[in-house]
Parts: sequence; structure tokens; C-alpha cells
Amino acid sequence: MTDEHCLPAHRDLPASCGGDEPAAETPAEHSAHRNTEDGHDHRGHDHGGHSHGVAPDADSRYLAVALGLIVGFMVVEVIVAVVSDSLALLADAGHMLSDAGAIAGAIWAIKLAARPAGGRWTFGFKRAEIISAALNGLTLVVVAVLIAIEAVQRLVHPPTVGGTPLLVVALVGVVVNVAATWVLARANRSSLNVEGAFRHILTDLYAFIGTAVAGVVILVSGWTRADAVASLVVVALMLHSAWGLLRASGRVLLEAAPEGVDLDAVRGHLLDLPEVVAVHDLHLWTVTSSMPSVSAHVVIADDCFYNGRAPQVLDRLQTCLGGHFDVEHSTFQLEPAGHLEHEHAEHD
Repeated sequence: MTDEHCLPAHRDLPASCGGDEPAAETPAEHSAHRNTEDGHDHRGHDHGGHSHGVAPDADSRYLAVALGLIVGFMVVEVIVAVVSDSLALLADAGHMLSDAGAIAGAIWAIKLAARPAGGRWTFGFKRAEIISAALNGLTLVVVAVLIAIEAVQRLVHPPTVGGTPLLVVALVGVVVNVAATWVLARANRSSLNVEGAFRHILTDLYAFIGTAVAGVVILVSGWTRADAVASLVVVALMLHSAWGLLRASGRVLLEAAPEGVDLDAVRGHLLDLPEVVAVHDLHLWTVTSSMPSVSAHVVIADDCFYNGRAPQVLDRLQTCLGGHFDVEHSTFQLEPAGHLEHEHAEHD
């Protein structure tokens, strides 16, 4: 095999993955950049400095403002419920309490995720935000089931419902939840943690709109089952939001490839480099929101290890992958073609 297998960076490469040939490395630079046989040093590629999504605590103040609005209204609603002896308003205050818990949990998860990595926690506690989102989804399911049971009972045995207090509290609730929704909409909802809190508030807004409509129907027609019907509509919306959260958080926790990323396309881009012979053990997953990661065993021409071009191949692999798929946290194990004979695990 000759050196022609290790082509310059610009030769026979697609325009999207090409570039000028890197400058030759000094022996010291080459030593710092050299890959070990069982992994890569990567001191030449400091991934710790990359920014993955929003900086820690960037959204805490939005969540704190929304929490203040929700807790303040919840206190008022409990007082009105006790004074008017309204079980419906007291039950809704319980729903507000679950919203407050969801937002407080989201704030706590942000604080936890901001802790630096160390010891056995090599990624820190960044997945705390994903767990918080999953818990928010589960909470929505539980609340939806409880509301559905109560709504069915009220359809069968409709209670006496006062339309006026129901309408007044619902309208105030709409205003408060619109304000809270507006605040959270300004936060970065690409974070599943923030999105989970946002969906809690949004479904609560739908609930108050439904309650207000039910209050008007009761005042106009006296049909008390309107409250139960509106509750069932809100239950459907809550389950829809819960499914979205659980599905997205489940993909992260089970380490599925990010949605919209085709593994075959990733493999194809890596194979576009003329020095690359094969790619196996390719894994693509998400550590937390906006932090996709990839690892792979990349088989390159044997001569690349003899003429010192392996570090340049590594540079181009990472540049190509980051440019096309926005993946900056990557780990590649470069292998000579003969190393495949020593691989015992099945290759993907």
C-alpha cells in the first residue's frame, strides 16, 4: 500500500466536507494529538469548552416568575374555595399545586445540571433536566386520570355548581396563566426541562378557558354538566402534552439517536473521506437537550499511521461531522484495516 491512500484534505472530497490541507504538525503537536490504540487522547480537541444549549441558570428567572404567579393565584383560589365551600375550586387548586411542583422541580433540575462533572459523574448531572421532564409528563398523566374520574362522576351525578364564582375565578386564572405562559415562552424551550414546565402551564390555561366557557353555559342555560364536559376536553389536551414529553424524554434516557438524524447519512459522510475504509460500532445519542454525542470505530488506510497523517484524518472527521450534523462532542477510535481481525464484538 502506498501513500496515495492518505490523500490531502481537499482531494476527491465533496465540497461540503473538503478544505485545504492542514499545516504540517510539529513533533510536539503531533505527540499531543496522537491517538492511543484503545481510544483517543483528544487533547487537541477540547470538547469541554463547547457550548451545549443554554448556559446553566439562563432560564431560572423565567421559571421563578412563573412559579410566583402560580403560587400567588393558588393561595387566592384556596381562600375563595373555602369561603364559597366549592369543592371544584379546591380541586383546581390542587391542580395548581402540581403545576407549582413541576416548575419548582424544573428550577431544581437546572441547578443540579449546572454542577460540574467530576469523579464517577463524567457528564455531571446534566440528565437531571431530562428526568425532570419525564416526571412532568408522568404528573400530567396522573392529574389527567384524576380529573377524568371526577368528570365522569359529575356527568353521571351532576352537582350543583355556581356559575358566577366559577366564571370569575376562571377568568382570573386565564389572566394569570396567560402571563405565566408568556414568561415561559421567552425561555429556551429546546430544553425538555423548560418545555415540561411550559406544557404544565399551558394545559392549566386550557383548563381555565374550559372552566370559563362552562361557567357561561351554566349561567345561561343552567346545564351543570358543562363543567364535566369541559374537563374531559382538557384531559385530552393534557394526555397529548404528556405523550410528547414522555416520548422525547424516553428517547434521551434510552439513548436513541436524535430525531431527524439519519445514522446512514452520518456513516456516509464519514465514509466520504478517501482515507476511510470502513466505519463500525457507530453510536449517536443525546446526553441532554442540545447535547448530541457520537462515537465510532473508523478504519483508515494503514499508511496513515506510518506517515503521520492520522491526526489530520481525525481533524477532518470531526469537522465534517460537526458541520453537517451539529455534533461537537465526538469520539473516534482510528484503526488500521488489519485491526478488524481482533474485533470480537459484532459490528454495526
